[in-house]
Amino acid sequence: MRISNRRLLLCCATLMAGNGLAATSAKAQTASSKSVHAQGKGHAAAAPLRRRHNGNESGVLGPAGPQTEEIAVSGSARHADGVTNTTPGGGLMPRQTAPRSQSGVTRDWIAKQTPSGNISSMIANLPGVVYANQSPLGTAGDTLTMRGMNESQIGYLFEGAPLADPINYEPYTSMLVDTENLGSVTVSQGSPDLDAPLFNAVGGQISATEMNPSHQYGGYLSLLGGTHSANKEFLRLDTGDIGNTGIRGFASFSHLSNNNWRGPGGAERYHIDSKFVKEWGEDNSITAIFGYNRQEQTTWREPTAAQWKQYGTGFNYSPTYYPGNSTYYKLNFGNLNSLDVIAPMHFTLAHNLTLNVTPYYVHQNGPSVGGENIPASGGYYGTMQYGDLNQPNSYVGANGQRMLTTAGVDPWNQKTGAINASLNWTLGSNTLSFGYWYSYTTHEELSTFAVVDPSGKAANAYGRYGITVPGTGGALLSGYNLNFVQQVNALYLADTLKLLDDKLTLSAGFRAAMVARQGTNDVPGADPYKVVGNYFEPLPQFSASYQITPRDQIYLNGTTSFRAPESVEAYSQIFDPNSAHAVEQPGSLKPEYSIGEEIGYRHTGKLINFQISAFNMNLTNHQVTSSAYIPNTNMLISEPINIGGETSRGIQGELGLKPWHHFSPYVSAQYLHATLDNNVPVSAKNAAGASVIDYLPTAGKTMVAAPHWTASVGLSYDDNKHFFGNFDLRYVGSQWSTFMNDQRIPYYVVSDISLGYRFPHVPHLKGPKIQLNLINIGNNLYRSSPGSFSATAQGRRGIYGNAISAGSPVYLTGGNFAALVSLSTGF
Repeated sequence: MRISNRRLLLCCATLMAGNGLAATSAKAQTASSKSVHAQGKGHAAAAPLRRRHNGNESGVLGPAGPQTEEIAVSGSARHADGVTNTTPGGGLMPRQTAPRSQSGVTRDWIAKQTPSGNISSMIANLPGVVYANQSPLGTAGDTLTMRGMNESQIGYLFEGAPLADPINYEPYTSMLVDTENLGSVTVSQGSPDLDAPLFNAVGGQISATEMNPSHQYGGYLSLLGGTHSANKEFLRLDTGDIGNTGIRGFASFSHLSNNNWRGPGGAERYHIDSKFVKEWGEDNSITAIFGYNRQEQTTWREPTAAQWKQYGTGFNYSPTYYPGNSTYYKLNFGNLNSLDVIAPMHFTLAHNLTLNVTPYYVHQNGPSVGGENIPASGGYYGTMQYGDLNQPNSYVGANGQRMLTTAGVDPWNQKTGAINASLNWTLGSNTLSFGYWYSYTTHEELSTFAVVDPSGKAANAYGRYGITVPGTGGALLSGYNLNFVQQVNALYLADTLKLLDDKLTLSAGFRAAMVARQGTNDVPGADPYKVVGNYFEPLPQFSASYQITPRDQIYLNGTTSFRAPESVEAYSQIFDPNSAHAVEQPGSLKPEYSIGEEIGYRHTGKLINFQISAFNMNLTNHQVTSSAYIPNTNMLISEPINIGGETSRGIQGELGLKPWHHFSPYVSAQYLHATLDNNVPVSAKNAAGASVIDYLPTAGKTMVAAPHWTASVGLSYDDNKHFFGNFDLRYVGSQWSTFMNDQRIPYYVVSDISLGYRFPHVPHLKGPKIQLNLINIGNNLYRSSPGSFSATAQGRRGIYGNAISAGSPVYLTGGNFAALVSLSTGF
């Protein structure tokens, strides 16, 4: 194994810190960034502080310090929705102390956003974050980048557990939690925590937590309505403290539906959240978190540049059906179903010894559905040609062949069971932490086809029976029949030392991550039938921070991380009845590896919070994730493209004021210079017309989906009595969609406004309010992000003179104007 000088230096720093210093004082356990999570009750009486551990806060488990520790202040919430109006920037800039670039949002911001949003939409204003929505309501899509890394390269944690798809890495944040229950979100733009149960977070980490249950019996009710026929009903019931058991909890239910803002169709979602906490003794706790989601969303068509120019927002699925119309909207939708169980536990074994254990279970399943026309006879099952399928409702296609209009159904089914544990030992000014993470995932994905009748209805729309292929003994017609197993083992050792009266903190850690994957494809002709991938990566981290004054801190860090190849499609061929050969081949199975450095300064003042940081990151085997349609279908799949190395450098900063005459302004910005390090290999044709591999001169070109400039401005007003409001504006610079930098989307600006009024005392209600959210107030119609990438948008010659064809990237379309009114109250 070849080791770079930078990795060697990180390893040496780790060993020096581990040998010379072994761990942290009790003070170090509270040196992490802290956030106040309100209880959702409007009680004015003071109450004692209750520390709730996140299951991994003690010791140096982050890049250079403890992980986030939450402090729940029972009864401290000023308002029933959890707003305290104490966070600078209107909730966009809570205090941070971690020795890395880190930002966050609290209830002061979350409670004033549209209740239909999700975790990703809540952090759109933070430095370096580019959130590209497709729905103005925030109900669909998690297209997000940080420092040019997309959501599949960012680790998502919910209550300390990774609830994103562990193979495709899609976070599906709209499934995780209702925003009425969301307590806070913390964003680490450059590096993950050392003990985080992640192996894809080369681009940073996003951690979200639910609000803690109230100590008093009651509840919360919210009703929403607005444009696009949007409506949401939410109800939460709090048990309060149950006798003297030390147990309290809540359970909530919500229903949300809306019409698509462009094209026919819409979304409907049913969701359940539950959280119970048991506390006893000296800082012992067990938390039980449960989530259930059932959601169906009609998808949007993604236009190319030419289609956007010709049709604009009119490029949509068809509202009516006729034989052969595979773009009929009822044949193109996705289901997102999930069940999540998390049980963070914290035990104080001795005054200087703690144990954190977080077992979790995640079950996610589809289906995803896309319309497709397939041959009624003479098509292909894998590489095997089939005879007459003996199906009704065929029609004669343009080439005279009998065809069937079908719904291509992908009922993926995935289950994960895992446990993450750490032991933290404090001795003097040192804390030594040791941890282990184990995860086991199974994934099944059998694509099938359901024939469409003359009315446009698909028989067995969820593919329970499918189409039987004659002469196969009852096999179902399929393009891929995937069975995938993944096991993850990770060990980590971390050490922190505090010196100079706790002003200087030195931290080092080492993590060894092992990922074993095995996938098979049971479709005839699949070659290879079975693919195995095994990955072992050493991941050292080091950081140092110095508290110049109680309000001023400087820090630096060096981190490493890796990402195993994304998606099951990277391990398997994809077939289609319209082709005698595979339409997609396995992708690169090399893991992506990153080495990054940061240096930063932050000031936490009585009025102003400010932080700025400079960063550098180098990646090898950088895999750009491109969404591509299976040829001749409306079915999107993830398509990883290995483009070699990438270098990303830049500077980011943010500034927020605490409430001053009821106003709290906020500003954030980032400059990013991300470039490709290598020439990208592409398929080409030589002079004889044969397929060959050539290279495009892409070294030094700007990275795709990596805008040079991003910025946001916000202004919050809250008189702490009746009136409140927010204004925010986001600027996103132009983004390339081709590696040759010959096609891009222009910069865009969007802005939102929220206005609200809290009613005076109403009998039997606590803090009733009415809130108006105006989204994209300028009704800016724009392309928000590339949905796929191409090597070049123009036909050209490669470095060796071979002909390279032009590609046509597709784009996501940002949501238009929406107005939403919500009524809510505690009780």
